[in-house]
Amino acid sequence: MPLVSITPVLRHALENGYAVAAFNPVDYNSMSAMVAAADSVRAPVIVQTSAKTIRRYGHETLAGWMRDLTADTDSPVVLHLDHGKDMDMIRKCIDTGWTSVMIDASDRPFAENLQRTRQVNDWANAAGIGIEAEIGEIGGVEEDIVVEAEDAGLTDPAEAEEFCQKLELAAFAGAIGTAHGQYRGTPEVRFDLIEEINRRTGVPMALHGGTGLSDEIFQRAIKLGCAKINISTALKHVYIDSFLDHRQANPDDYEPLSYINAQFDALKALFVQKIEQFGGAGKAELVMQEAA
Repeated sequence: MPLVSITPVLRHALENGYAVAAFNPVDYNSMSAMVAAADSVRAPVIVQTSAKTIRRYGHETLAGWMRDLTADTDSPVVLHLDHGKDMDMIRKCIDTGWTSVMIDASDRPFAENLQRTRQVNDWANAAGIGIEAEIGEIGGVEEDIVVEAEDAGLTDPAEAEEFCQKLELAAFAGAIGTAHGQYRGTPEVRFDLIEEINRRTGVPMALHGGTGLSDEIFQRAIKLGCAKINISTALKHVYIDSFLDHRQANPDDYEPLSYINAQFDALKALFVQKIEQFGGAGKAELVMQEAA
């Protein structure tokens, strides 16, 4: 199945009370595990590349890998750019075959954020794909960019409403108390903000900083309008730990493919667990029927 736009995928999730898992791949093996996990439980999935990953492999390579991996899949797979800040990179993602892009101008004044997002919105509309945008800086570490807690500003619901009314967003990312990276304490998630922003905008919300949140937080956020949940840090831990675990269990094994296979299995298990936790399992056919 060809890659699909994020717009109908998230709209179906919002309207049916579940969230689509979005994972940040590191390489072909992790991308392959994402698609295999989605297929195994008949679910939509979002494969979201970071700018760092694009700089490492290149647009054409990543797009080619995804075309290869989804050629025989029956599940809706979205290729998404996460936290795009470079307009040239965003433009090239759209031209190369990404089916969703995030424009992150949240560190800029509202008017400039709106102007830059509108430009990307126009590009995306012309290409028939969806976009994600953000107001309010989400704390933590993402893409080697550190946003300290004191600099992370919660999203103003009134600004979110104005922003979404002037654009055609597939997803809206708000700063609601979560953070990128590993939590060092209990996050203070602002469920009241999630509820009010969703009430004012009606746009599927993206929850950033999903690693480390409890199931109670996930389920409450989904119920209030979070239709996309990002998982990156947990993936990185499994990516590294699976190699180390295999080495410890097999100290005399110097066959690289056995390590890659062990990594694939561990990553796939993580992805299946998150997809099922967020309620996406079994939704593939329903999403495609709605998108048709």
